[in-house]
Amino acid sequence: MKLRWKVKPFFQTVQVKLVIIYVLLILVAMQLIGVYFISTVKTSLINNFTNNLKEQADILAKFAAPSLSPTMDSDGDATESTNEDLNLVVRNLFSISGAEVQVLDNNGKIVATSLQLHQSYIGQKNKSLAVSRALQNISDNEEEFIDEDGTRKKMIAVPVTYNEKVVGAVHIVASMTEVYNTMDRVNQIFFSGTIIALCLTGVLGVVLAHTITHPIQGLTRQAELVAEGHFDMKAPVLGNDEIGRLSMAFNDMTIRLKEALSANEEENEKLISVLSNMSDGVLAADESNTVIVWNKRALELLELGTLQNTQLPAVLGLSEEQLAELQQGRTQIFIMSKEHYDEADMDEEETILKVTLSPIHRRDRGITGSIAVLQDVTDQEKLEYSRRQFVANVSHELRTPLTTIKSYAEALNEGALDERELSERFVGVIRNETERMIRLVSDLLHLSRLDSNQAPLRRQKTNIQDMLDEVADRFSFQLRQKAITAKVKVDRSVKQVLLDRDQIDQVLDNLVSNAVKYTTDGGSIIITAMRSKDKAYVDISVQDTGIGIPGKDLSRIFDRFYRVDKARSRNLGGTGLGLSIAREIVKHHGGKITLESELNVGTTVTFSLPLLLEGGKAK
Repeated sequence: MKLRWKVKPFFQTVQVKLVIIYVLLILVAMQLIGVYFISTVKTSLINNFTNNLKEQADILAKFAAPSLSPTMDSDGDATESTNEDLNLVVRNLFSISGAEVQVLDNNGKIVATSLQLHQSYIGQKNKSLAVSRALQNISDNEEEFIDEDGTRKKMIAVPVTYNEKVVGAVHIVASMTEVYNTMDRVNQIFFSGTIIALCLTGVLGVVLAHTITHPIQGLTRQAELVAEGHFDMKAPVLGNDEIGRLSMAFNDMTIRLKEALSANEEENEKLISVLSNMSDGVLAADESNTVIVWNKRALELLELGTLQNTQLPAVLGLSEEQLAELQQGRTQIFIMSKEHYDEADMDEEETILKVTLSPIHRRDRGITGSIAVLQDVTDQEKLEYSRRQFVANVSHELRTPLTTIKSYAEALNEGALDERELSERFVGVIRNETERMIRLVSDLLHLSRLDSNQAPLRRQKTNIQDMLDEVADRFSFQLRQKAITAKVKVDRSVKQVLLDRDQIDQVLDNLVSNAVKYTTDGGSIIITAMRSKDKAYVDISVQDTGIGIPGKDLSRIFDRFYRVDKARSRNLGGTGLGLSIAREIVKHHGGKITLESELNVGTTVTFSLPLLLEGGKAK
């Protein structure tokens, strides 16, 4: 198998093919020339041989004509003498090497013969067809035959005429061995010449083929190097002929190919960089909807490890109608959602993706694939939902007091103003509702300033012990009314902290106010401050023994206008924005706020503030 594999490629090389073609061309040419030359030589030799025989036969016929004339038959002795003379002349003068010459009378009897061995044939009749034709005065009588011993011979019969009368015939049978021996020698010479010509042609063909194939081999090696990515080598240019121009064109092509590949690699790197750093996910599929290109963001949005050998309809959940519209070249925009488990919040969360699916067109092939762009619009949807809820809540919160004010104002206008006690009570309600709206608007303005960063922090060194004691003093009256005991505990390691005293006071007021409102009579409130475990924060908490918050409401307790018990919260004067404001203030300080609660046991709200130095750096 290996030998066959090696031999076959050898005979498939251009050099061998050229040599074989040259040798075959010379061989065919020599064969054609040989056939024509040998055929011509053979014809010429046979014609010369035949003409020589005919000339000999004609001379002998003219010489023998007087001897065979009827006038010589009258004298018997003279006839015998003439026949002997004729026989002597035939044997001596007309003897042809390897031939028998016979002279026959008009009856076809042999009168003389050139062969001594055939002297006994004299007087016998030659019955050959050629002799009969010659005696009939037919001059063209020749025949080529092979005798019993395999010798090729030529036979000629010529009529002998005297006074325009056939008086006999000359019959010659000559061997053609010498002629054919000459032909064999010519064939051998031509065969030897052909072999020598083929050998010379082979040598010259190898030399000529080498001059042609050597540059081609150089080009082949250069092409292999280019295929392997080596573009620095150049093919040698050995002349200005076709191969030389091919080498120059190949070198130019190599340079342009290198530039094109460099540009292509640069574009690919740019594309990869763009795809990798895009905030949107990108998927590209081929004609069979198999995903072939994707970026890291797409894997993150789809929560997949890889998209290798996956189908786009399965990944995006496309329906048959969507696939049909895609095949028709229509761009589609739709929303898809994915639920996932958040280990941090220990809850199921939903990711909302906006998918823009567009077909990829090619001028000559139509639709050759599709590309999908995935955008995470979860925050936008949540923001839009929050905006709608905010508008609805603000409208609801304002509508209730405005409706109350309107109804009491109408009642006063309709006559209740004349009754002093009733009118005073109605005016008091109107005043309370107005104050409630003022508090609501103030809280909204405060939140707006926090959201737009229009409430800059004015940090100052603050003694935590004094700040918490003052908060407890501010609510001492409400605490005594409900017989609630309040305690302030501050760790010794917590002394002074850089913070905005006014805003943190507002946070504490909101938290303590909620604790007082929702703690039953005789309960307790504990306000504590201590360092965090990593010593980088101070944790301030407000713990009460109030009614608590149901577990289902804990995730939304910091939402704006969210109330656990809406009717009771409104009756207690709350706007539903206190915890939201507290969260925003703590967030602006670089901290975080958390809430823990158990229904009918109590609630603990803790916020952490970073411990900073004078320059605003962390301790």
